[in-house]
Amino acid sequence: MDSLIDTHELERALEDPRLRVFDATVHFAPGKGGRSGRTDWEAGHIPGSRFVDLLAELSDPESSLPYTRPSTVRLEVALGQLGISEDSRVVVYGAAPENTMWATRLWWLLRSAGLENVALLDGSFTKWKAEVRPVSTDPCVHGPTSLRARPDEAWWATKQEVRAAIGSGSVCTLNALPRSLHTGEAEMGYGRPGRIAGSRNAPFTGVLDPETGTLRSDPELCEHFQPAGALDRERVISYCGGGIAATLNGFALRRLGHPNVGVYDGSINEWSRNAELPMETGEEENPNRARS
Repeated sequence: MDSLIDTHELERALEDPRLRVFDATVHFAPGKGGRSGRTDWEAGHIPGSRFVDLLAELSDPESSLPYTRPSTVRLEVALGQLGISEDSRVVVYGAAPENTMWATRLWWLLRSAGLENVALLDGSFTKWKAEVRPVSTDPCVHGPTSLRARPDEAWWATKQEVRAAIGSGSVCTLNALPRSLHTGEAEMGYGRPGRIAGSRNAPFTGVLDPETGTLRSDPELCEHFQPAGALDRERVISYCGGGIAATLNGFALRRLGHPNVGVYDGSINEWSRNAELPMETGEEENPNRARS
């Protein structure tokens, strides 16, 4: 199964008993955090799909940071309750293009847990409805399963790895936030404004076509990531505010064939709270040199 599935292919697959479709919508507002999109799903969804509450079901309740990935044990329990098994065909989507980053967050959680048959619906539920494909309000319940995760930590990065990567010629630390947040001209209430020292910028907004909400073509994605050096380094560490938009960049880079992309889960939320961790503001002068 490809990592990206179009609406036509998904509609044809709806009768597949192995198929598991999940709406991962979260609505985010600066200063207010995330809000579950369950009511959107209840108002209408892809037939046979279930809603996954990333905030309540697939985040670590003991973390001081929002949206932190759950422990392997908690993840196994949650996925088993959702009816996901190792032979499932999983498709994830968001209610609209702006929710796609939450769908890729779910995709990233599943892939990093060892599930290989996981795809993102291209264009979100918005495209599905625009094409007048079937919509349902019926609930969907799959019987529970027993799933053994096979976590691959290379899909994630810790602050220790991020700090060690500053000045490295083999690692590109990539900020998915908008340019104004990268330079520190704008703030979103993090501990300090700006970016992780030495990191480059490739805003997540450049990954999707603004007209269709679909993933941009490979040449367009290459053009988006090339200036930051993300395609030329052995490893890419993708980050943002809280590890959500970073997965959209990560998804696109994996689609382009980059074999070694990790998401810094704590991202700026964690990094900016520690005054000992170096940050920069302003335009990039030397991407490999750290400043306090």
